[in-house]
Amino acid sequence: MNAPQAFQPPHRLLMGPGPSNIAPTVYTALAKPMVGHLDPVFVQLMEEVKAMLRAVFQTSNEMTFPISGTGSAGMEFCFVNLIESGDEVIIGVNGVFGTRMCDVAARCGAKVTRVESPWGQIITPGQIADALKTCPKPKLVAIVHAETSTGALTPPAEIAKLAHDAGALFVLDTVTSLGGCNVALDAWGVDAVYSGTQKCLSAPPGLAPVSLSPRALQVATSRKTKVQSWYLDVNLLASYWGQERVYHHTAPISMNYALHEALRLVLEEGLENRWRRHEQNHLLLKAGLEKLGLTLTAQEGHRLWQLNAVSVPAGVDEAAVRKRLLTEFNIEIGAGLGPLKGKVWRIGLMGETSKRENVETLLGALGKILG
Repeated sequence: MNAPQAFQPPHRLLMGPGPSNIAPTVYTALAKPMVGHLDPVFVQLMEEVKAMLRAVFQTSNEMTFPISGTGSAGMEFCFVNLIESGDEVIIGVNGVFGTRMCDVAARCGAKVTRVESPWGQIITPGQIADALKTCPKPKLVAIVHAETSTGALTPPAEIAKLAHDAGALFVLDTVTSLGGCNVALDAWGVDAVYSGTQKCLSAPPGLAPVSLSPRALQVATSRKTKVQSWYLDVNLLASYWGQERVYHHTAPISMNYALHEALRLVLEEGLENRWRRHEQNHLLLKAGLEKLGLTLTAQEGHRLWQLNAVSVPAGVDEAAVRKRLLTEFNIEIGAGLGPLKGKVWRIGLMGETSKRENVETLLGALGKILG
């Protein structure tokens, strides 16, 4: 066959559930010269990435590094390393990603107790306390901090304490929260966490920041059986990301360049300044949506700043609105998933995308379409 022309994607305003737009210097980082994955210069970059991730996660955990894979690989990393067949686990389910947690845990051989809330509502400490009455000695308790499918933010600190009081590990999904709102691993008592690069960190998708507490790492290193995934086995990865630098796999060099620059920008802005920016733009969007007669669907008082689920008005073709935004205004927003399919739009204000001018552009376009 004849070779096609070089691919040239359009410039989109990415206001869906991810990926988010990327800063110019992150694009520049992607184009830097290639080095080997054991080159001393790359090893230095690895150490800097680990240190910056600890700062953004607000943790002193030594085992903090990016998995070579997307956020879903980070989810699997946590579960395959901590669960052995027959272990009991409690998982909060209030959207797509709690459901996915249950699937992954079951594939590890766990006996899963689901704690369910309606989509758009949070998981409460009382629900976890009730589950602990029927499953008093779980291996771990897991929840989604920021549920991307619904725009709900579940407070984790009290749930973490309940898990620890029961002798369990506490696992937290921060794929959509890291870099967009407060994520405080050590203060909250989080034992295992995973995130993604393509949302509030505003790097391309392809890496999954993870962190294990010393307690979680002890569980992973003292298993009775081998971790079912060779690729995600922390016992092997630790030798590459630790001091030994033993070959495990060829790390995505350029993706790590991009993550390094994205994290540097987060810390340059300052965590609290960054969180405040996301909050302010969320409030600006909320006020503008209200003027258009639109409302947010997630539980009042627990709404994500960076991912806003908006109710589709009666009689409006939600897919047609998204199509017009894309084709006429070059703006991407997301559709609803599961029981919210056709009922909500998901509007992301994450990282580089979270700017006042972007909010105003979207509101103007929606006003013309819904007019």
